[in-house]
Amino acid sequence: MAGLGALEQVVHDRQMSRNRAKEKTALEERIGYRFADKTLLERALTHISALSGASRTNSYQRLEFLGDHVLGLIVSDMLYRAFPRADEGELSRRLADLVRKETCAEVARAMDLGSALRLGSSESNAGGRLRVTILADACEALIGAVYLDGGYAAARDFVHRFWSERMRKPLRALRDPKTMLQEWAQARGLPTPDYRELARTGPHHSPKFRVAVALADQPPAEGLGSSKRAAEQAAAAAMLERVGVSVDKTNG
Repeated sequence: MAGLGALEQVVHDRQMSRNRAKEKTALEERIGYRFADKTLLERALTHISALSGASRTNSYQRLEFLGDHVLGLIVSDMLYRAFPRADEGELSRRLADLVRKETCAEVARAMDLGSALRLGSSESNAGGRLRVTILADACEALIGAVYLDGGYAAARDFVHRFWSERMRKPLRALRDPKTMLQEWAQARGLPTPDYRELARTGPHHSPKFRVAVALADQPPAEGLGSSKRAAEQAAAAAMLERVGVSVDKTNG
């Protein structure tokens, strides 16, 4: 019986390996790039939860770091060429919109990247393949992997393929953190965020405010500012960062 169990495990492992190879090949077809070094692709698709205590360097985290900067450079070059009359402020706003986590996650969904990810069972069961932060990080890791495998030209072609159309869209209107947090909460059926002044310090002519914002199922987040409104905005920005939402910025 023990021998039969071992044989079944070998058959299962081989089938899983074949399925994994098919998933990666299908992804290569969807993104229009074939890797010479398949280990780079595998690493770009591996979440830390799938490593069972192995080194974090075997996950996509290092590639994500690289891909983030490669993406920023390529998109900056695309914007510089596409909008010759735009000033630095507009270019920075467009760049921030195109490299934000939500945009990277949209690109990941467009290429069905989630289905090819290698996740631990708990992360997979918790819906990790649909999570914005995971999709965005894996998308950046994939860019880093393409850059290492095929050089700058390959990475540039990859980014152009998935970002050119998005780049041509009208510039997204900036929203302040309080508005963004309220919209985020409403979209999930949560109560309106509650702001509370914790302290006011400093002289009357130059006060400093400390404010906390409370949101269902989240510990309070705090912010400091020279006015109560500024402190509320800082608290909202801190809460947004905690839940994985990029805050709109006037500069890149």
